[in-house]
Amino acid sequence: AHISSTLDPTGSRTRLFAKDNPDAPRAGDTLLVTFTSGDPFSGVCLNIRRRGVDTGILLRNRVMMVGVEMWVKIYSPKVRSIEVVERAHKRPRRARLYYMRKPKHDRGSVEGVVEEYLKRRRLVRSGAVGIREPVGKSAKNPGSARTGVGAR
Repeated sequence: AHISSTLDPTGSRTRLFAKDNPDAPRAGDTLLVTFTSGDPFSGVCLNIRRRGVDTGILLRNRVMMVGVEMWVKIYSPKVRSIEVVERAHKRPRRARLYYMRKPKHDRGSVEGVVEEYLKRRRLVRSGAVGIREPVGKSAKNPGSARTGVGAR
């Protein structure tokens, strides 16, 4: 307990990755990790390895048409923040999504999703817009706003 209180004095990372937290990141979610050097890395979470102080997450993204995976230790002093950018559309049936390395399942680059999230976060922080999601737009296809009974 002493070591984790030294590495995470506010307890925010411990609460974020707690098993009993309903808002905890899960495999399939898109995460944004910002390091103290200022470099962000975003990717789809393939694996969460809960081992106390050694807890780590495996993120995958496509950079310059090459798949890049990165293990991030959540208590590392080099990690400034960890944010959930987007939840998985469907709950995955696996705890470790290693099948997403195959071309058929690879989600590709998540840069567009992260840019949209950062843009929305800037607007919310400036007070220009509320936190509510747009009404009537589907999560998979935001351009289509189907409303009404039986609208296809």
